[in-house]
Amino acid sequence: MTLLFRGPGKVPLTLNVNGEDVAVLVEPRRTLLSVLREELSLTGAKRGCGRGQCGACTVIIDDATVYACLTLAIDCEGRRIRTIEGLTDGDQLHPVQDAFIQEDGYQCGFCTPGQVMSAVSLLEHNPHPTEAEVRDAMAGNVCRCGAYPNIIRSVLTAARMVESTKEG
Repeated sequence: MTLLFRGPGKVPLTLNVNGEDVAVLVEPRRTLLSVLREELSLTGAKRGCGRGQCGACTVIIDDATVYACLTLAIDCEGRRIRTIEGLTDGDQLHPVQDAFIQEDGYQCGFCTPGQVMSAVSLLEHNPHPTEAEVRDAMAGNVCRCGAYPNIIRSVLTAARMVESTKEG
């Protein structure tokens, strides 16, 4: 087994972010969160705790939610990264985003991008979740404002919205 070491200086990476390949030059120690925010100007994922405890930095990589603050950018080469900025289709909001607005699933908005990304991932894996399943899936996202009832209602509403678009 051959180990490939890159660094310690900046190394070229090609990241697939929201369906587009982007070339960046970063130090191997940089987190995905810092690269998204500082190099790519994608500021939706928020820097909260920096320890993977709050979920404000949640993104989807290869169909699984991850905390971008705990993920090295160099480990994301060759993987599909989705951020909150990649959910819209032109001016059309993703059903989860629309449901968060309808159900007031946010207050200050700081945690909202991470909440939305977790909800999107849940509904992609389980389009008909129960309230208990929503609570379980959203447990890794902290809302310091305490908007949890509205967040749960938003995810359940989004599930109904997604279902109705499939039927119509």
